[in-house]
Amino acid sequence: MAPRNLLFLTSAKLVTPRKYLVLLAIILFASCGDSSLSYGMKRVGAISGARWTELIAAVLNPWVALGIVLLLGFLASYLSALSWSDLTYVLPATSLGYVLLALLSIFLLHERVTLARWIGILLVSSGVAIVTRGPSATLRPGSESRAAGEQP
Repeated sequence: MAPRNLLFLTSAKLVTPRKYLVLLAIILFASCGDSSLSYGMKRVGAISGARWTELIAAVLNPWVALGIVLLLGFLASYLSALSWSDLTYVLPATSLGYVLLALLSIFLLHERVTLARWIGILLVSSGVAIVTRGPSATLRPGSESRAAGEQP
């Protein structure tokens, strides 16, 4: 009986292709949203939080508005992932977004990414291989997997 229960508990927490798509959505929405915000704010110029009219003008910039919409998509995907997985799994698993963000910054924003930044990005992202090998959620007694249409 123990092996059957163990099989159920481990298979219920495996990351399915559908869940990988949610993680990919997190990476894409966050990277593209942040890049869009940066691009838009560079066109708006320096603003002060003390002047609310500048903040409204910034939000009305099309690139900033697009960034906000993309980051709302990130938030929805992130909430979905946190409903079926631990934060300590989701955050490292989506750290590949740092690599994508650096590439977008170079090619779209024409920023310079130094060697030290690349080393930092690669060190943080290297944890993905370690973290994603284990279960995506902490197994709790009596818990059932109900996210992403899974049946116990």
